[in-house]
Amino acid sequence: MPALKPTQSSLRRARLIAALAVSQIIGWGTSWDMTGVLVGTSIGRDLQLQNALVFAGLSVMMVTGGLAGPWIGRMLERHGAAHVLSAGSVLMTAGLLLLAAAQGAVVYALSWLVIGLAGACCLSVPAYAAVVEREGAGGKRVIALLMIFTGLSASIFWPIETWMAQAVGWRVMLVILASLNFLICLPLHLFALPKRVAQPDGTPAQADDVAPLVLTPAQKRLAFALIALPTAITSFVSFGLSPTFLHFLTTAGATPALAVQLGAARGVIGISARALDFALGKRSTPLTAALIGAGMMVISYPLLLVSPAPVASLIAFTLLYSFGSGVLSVARAVLPLAIFSPKEFGLQSARISLPTNLAVSVAPVFFTALMDNFGTASALYVAGVLSLVCIVLLLMLGALARSAARPVTITP
Repeated sequence: MPALKPTQSSLRRARLIAALAVSQIIGWGTSWDMTGVLVGTSIGRDLQLQNALVFAGLSVMMVTGGLAGPWIGRMLERHGAAHVLSAGSVLMTAGLLLLAAAQGAVVYALSWLVIGLAGACCLSVPAYAAVVEREGAGGKRVIALLMIFTGLSASIFWPIETWMAQAVGWRVMLVILASLNFLICLPLHLFALPKRVAQPDGTPAQADDVAPLVLTPAQKRLAFALIALPTAITSFVSFGLSPTFLHFLTTAGATPALAVQLGAARGVIGISARALDFALGKRSTPLTAALIGAGMMVISYPLLLVSPAPVASLIAFTLLYSFGSGVLSVARAVLPLAIFSPKEFGLQSARISLPTNLAVSVAPVFFTALMDNFGTASALYVAGVLSLVCIVLLLMLGALARSAARPVTITP
């Protein structure tokens, strides 16, 4: 196959982004985001479950997805992202149908186990792996753009799912959501994703086997740890503080109305940060972005330790924290590309999802218990210390990268 012309390349990239953006919005909207709507329905009464147990479905999903991560990584390496994404769409359909048929706690938990396995196959990591398979190391900007779209999933699906739950009931709503995964996401993964560009001899056109750094096996293990630990820790902080964000603001002195306004702005600021990362493109490295994001979060916490905090401090906290976490969300996704080859990206990212998902599954419970027993300030101190630890780990990763040799490119 001859090399693609610029116009052909742009069209392929647009097709790739469109297919994955739609499937990721539906995937997140019908799994993670959907639970917030379920709590407002009669599912707790129908299944004799408390709201806390309804929300526990998310923990089952994240733990299952994390434990499946290493296996998913091997499947990505062996079969390619398109096949893994397609299997995820089928599993998501099955999980949602099982949830719709649930009559008690056992089947409810089992359905979220299936949804968790489905999420490991079709949410985030496999989608980003599909991008890197087709774009190589240059897929960073495409991933950033994709994350802008997927950040809108809750805004799109919460109103729709709320209306469906009221109009037809939660069971029919889940059947409809299952249909979206089977009738839209599955065909997109099977047929809409562009094929990988190949050379006449059939080998991939991208230098998939060439890593940006030449590392010894020991250095590669250290580099993996220095990526996995900051990724898990920053996810732990972000997901731990998210459910209590409004409580933080009101405790710090914000009126309920101001807290709601700042909470609503938080999502917009986070998406704006992803958009800025996309706009910067090659001018920003994943490691630099991660350091900037973690630094902004560290600076934000002391602003709420002044009680009562003035309005300006509350606004500054929201801006710094939201923008920092938004930048970090993109950096976490593409950081493996700074160390590993595009061919290894899917495997390493899936391996990193194990500690990350486990951290996310316990984070809300941990921070809620911390605040209930020791106050809001304790949660801010813990978040600050953890963010500082991340900065140290990222600086160590940067030192490792600077000490490593660069691959030698031999031109004919």
